[in-house]
Amino acid sequence: MAYKSRTKSSQLLILKSLNIRMNLSDNEKQQYFNLEKGYEGEMIFDTFTEKLQCECLILNDLLLKMNSTIFQIDSLIITSEGIYFYEVKNYEGDYYYESDRIYKNPKFEIINPINQLSRSESLLRQLLHNLGFNLPINASVVFINPEFTLYQSPLNKPFIFPTQVNRYLNKLNKISLKLNEKHKMLADKLVELHIDDSPFQQLPPYDYEQLRKGMTCVKCDSFGVWKCRKKSFMPRLKAISRVGRRGKVLHAPVEGQFVHLNGEAVPKFILHEPSFLIDR
Repeated sequence: MAYKSRTKSSQLLILKSLNIRMNLSDNEKQQYFNLEKGYEGEMIFDTFTEKLQCECLILNDLLLKMNSTIFQIDSLIITSEGIYFYEVKNYEGDYYYESDRIYKNPKFEIINPINQLSRSESLLRQLLHNLGFNLPINASVVFINPEFTLYQSPLNKPFIFPTQVNRYLNKLNKISLKLNEKHKMLADKLVELHIDDSPFQQLPPYDYEQLRKGMTCVKCDSFGVWKCRKKSFMPRLKAISRVGRRGKVLHAPVEGQFVHLNGEAVPKFILHEPSFLIDR
């Protein structure tokens, strides 16, 4: 079980809601889809790390600050031999490596995750030094999608490919030494320093009047349906309260509490129609 679990960021939750309730531009939709796919890839990697048998502390989705510089770590594992942290990528398709650059076929350059990894490693090392911890750091990029291929990949780069994940984690399982109180102190300190929401998150402009109101299906996001195309009878609900002997009042979901208008939080139920009675 992770010492710090992973949750969807407020940016992803807001974009998901806005994608249902207004017309996003193509760029805004792409931003939302990229965030959603990235989160899905991180969750897949979590299914591997949660099976680790060695004594370790797993901290997922850390957002930290060092000297006014914010950096993110997708997954971090504290062991007796040192710290292992990972930049997880859910890329799909054919890519190739050339002159320290990565391209998606035929010739579309993407940001090399090694650059982000190196930056985060340097900032983490400085942060640990300031906190009084001197532990070895091992940083890797994990390509988690089984449909990903990187041609011409150099052997000396810290890449972990889909077919290597199990073998890599099996090596970690061979670590036999136990953790001590200092490792626990470090984990607690990193959780304490974690920043809940990035100050740099980008959201499209919107206002209350342009947002579509009403409850949506938890599975397919359809409005005002009990039986949707995915055969779900579950609206996106936070709570159900009984009324009388036959009825139920369905209260609005958690969705509203994440949305902000003009910098101010929207009241919890404002995105939804008032609670309504279902006679059963």
